[in-house]
Amino acid sequence: MSAVNLAKKLSMFSEHWSPKIVSCFNGHDVMLVKAKGEFNWHSHPDTDDFFLVLKGKLTIQLRDRDVNLGPGELFVVPKNVEHRPIADEEVHVLLIEPVGTPNTGDEATAANKVNI
Repeated sequence: MSAVNLAKKLSMFSEHWSPKIVSCFNGHDVMLVKAKGEFNWHSHPDTDDFFLVLKGKLTIQLRDRDVNLGPGELFVVPKNVEHRPIADEEVHVLLIEPVGTPNTGDEATAANKVNI
């Protein structure tokens, strides 16, 4: 066991929309992701979707409104709610999801999550 330095982990990759697992607890992955541009509309039928912005600004579009997040702000999208994250500039986000949750809500189109 050792402390996880989030800044160091973020410096290890540059690709967008590709979550990297930095820790696990109670059957959940703790992940970092760099995002820029628009992600696809999706939902998660079995789990909520946790977003904590570390750096930059993230908009989470819902079908009925937008949620704007800045550094230190978090939002949880309830399960089954369609959403689409958008970032005009690169944003760094901490995500928490049950192990094996596809980031697109669909195994066929999900990013391959790796440990760093």
